[in-house]
Amino acid sequence: MFGCIRRLGCLVILLAIAGGAYMYMNGWRPLGTAAAPKATTVARPMWEPITALNAERGKRQVESLRDSRGPVYANLTGAEAASYIFLSAARQLPKGAENAKASVQGNELVVRAEVPLAEFGAKKVLGPLAGILGDKDTLLLGGHINVVQPGLGEFVVTRLKVGKLTVPSPLIPRLISEIRRGERPVGVAPNALPMPVPEFISDVRIANGRITVYKNAP
Repeated sequence: MFGCIRRLGCLVILLAIAGGAYMYMNGWRPLGTAAAPKATTVARPMWEPITALNAERGKRQVESLRDSRGPVYANLTGAEAASYIFLSAARQLPKGAENAKASVQGNELVVRAEVPLAEFGAKKVLGPLAGILGDKDTLLLGGHINVVQPGLGEFVVTRLKVGKLTVPSPLIPRLISEIRRGERPVGVAPNALPMPVPEFISDVRIANGRITVYKNAP
């Protein structure tokens, strides 16, 4: 009889061990303990250079919409769009800008370049905030593109950084006015850089790493 009890006890112990192993393998944790956090990866933005070659590519993409029998839209990379805007169409980069690059991040076109801060009055506008900046630093502009009217577009800057300093929103229009060349056309936002666009372009949208340009409906 006692041998039977001993055998039954051993069986219970073996079943308990097996059950515990199964629960552990399937994610069970004792009360009061937390599961180890899963590793997450953050995608880094892809920066491409702003160059004359990319400006020419962007221009060709836009001009492909001129023919009424051609495609109704064209896709541009961030570098093609930014190069076309800042080197070919609008020429709005501050003087002395170097190592200019562009990236599409979410629904924004983001442009950055190393710029002598004296060239666009950054220290004058920022006042005491400019104390953490050097004479030359990285200027970053993030925003979207609007077609204001036939023949006129704008790059609306909603995010602006100088070096590690994120410029407060109320100061962005003042800094943009220092970068902007010439008078601000009627209809262009105070925080925007104007740019000419072909009159057959009706809309520009930014999404999924691409900038899509649409032509007027026939």
